[in-house]
Amino acid sequence: MAEFTGERVIPGQVEPDLWNEHLARYAFAARLAAKCRVLDAGCGAGYGSAALARTAACVLGMDVSAEALLAARERYAGPSVRFLQGSCAALPLRDASVDLLVAFEVIEHIAEWRQFLAEARRVLAPGGHFVVSTPNKLYYAETRRLSGPNPYHVHEFDFDEFSSRLSELFPHVTLFVQNHAAGVAFHPASPPFADEASACLEDRATDPAGAHFFVAVCSAEAQPAPSSFIYLPRAANVLREREQHIEQLDAEIATKTAWLDELCAEKQKMVDMFRQQTAELERSNEWAAELNEKLRAAQQRIVQLQEELAQTIAGFQAQVGELEGENRKKTEWALKVQADLDAKGADLLNCIRLLDAAEQTVQERTAWALRLDAELKDLENTLNLIRASRWIKLGRAVGLGPVLEQG
Repeated sequence: MAEFTGERVIPGQVEPDLWNEHLARYAFAARLAAKCRVLDAGCGAGYGSAALARTAACVLGMDVSAEALLAARERYAGPSVRFLQGSCAALPLRDASVDLLVAFEVIEHIAEWRQFLAEARRVLAPGGHFVVSTPNKLYYAETRRLSGPNPYHVHEFDFDEFSSRLSELFPHVTLFVQNHAAGVAFHPASPPFADEASACLEDRATDPAGAHFFVAVCSAEAQPAPSSFIYLPRAANVLREREQHIEQLDAEIATKTAWLDELCAEKQKMVDMFRQQTAELERSNEWAAELNEKLRAAQQRIVQLQEELAQTIAGFQAQVGELEGENRKKTEWALKVQADLDAKGADLLNCIRLLDAAEQTVQERTAWALRLDAELKDLENTLNLIRASRWIKLGRAVGLGPVLEQG
């Protein structure tokens, strides 16, 4: 079975009011379906096609959803009802092949709604009827002001636009408004039952702007004067249904109250946690403020040190300048001294060369003196030998020979 998503009606999965408003539209159209070839465009789960088939010659239910058609075939397919997958923008039917075409709550879902209206005009046989419904844009927007626009709706219509767009293609358009109405029903308690039911309408005035749905009967030929149609669901008892609805609401309220209590308990936990975190945050803020104060003091100290450093650097630079001046002077003095030293060194070298030459001369003269001294000693020795010679002594004794002086 297909799942009810909140948009496509699934039998047994919707609340009574929603179910009855959909069935009422098919009951409204069934008056035109007797012995007709019927197309139910956007048939969904197929319950409407089956309702029309009770009096129609044949009914074709068509939808774009393969899942919906599978459920429809399993539950409602029969000799006079078949189902086909297709698009409303390109109906898979011959021209003038349909006596009654119904499209309930479909047109607002179709981006190509203009093509759909043209296709409806094409397949409708002479004397046939096109019955189409759509929510009232103004009423629908008001009911969804909190939940927001319906994500399944592509284009919604107000009364004037719906009427004018249909009249562009169909010469005769009769518009109805569909609303839930409060009433009092009288049913026979036991058979026999008459086939017809009478109705007493106190007020037939309608306000299209405040209507819930619009239902249009379109045709190429003139239509009889329209009459009101009242759909009374089987065993309808509005008060009993409201009481059951109230019971359901009470149960939902009890559930939500319990849920709310849990949320309140969770909220209290969150509040306590928030307070604890706030206290921790305050302590952290105090710690951060203290750190900021220390940081400001450190920054001030840094600025002070930077100023002192700048002064020190300036002093150093001044001293360096003075030292550089003194260094230049000393360098000039050193260069001068070096030049003087170089000059004196040259003089010294010259003196050394002269001393070397003098020393060489002294050495030579010393050697010459030593040779003379040696020669002198040799001569003295020779002279001493001569003095000591017997011949010399004999010659002196006789008065002959040289007289040798004693040295």
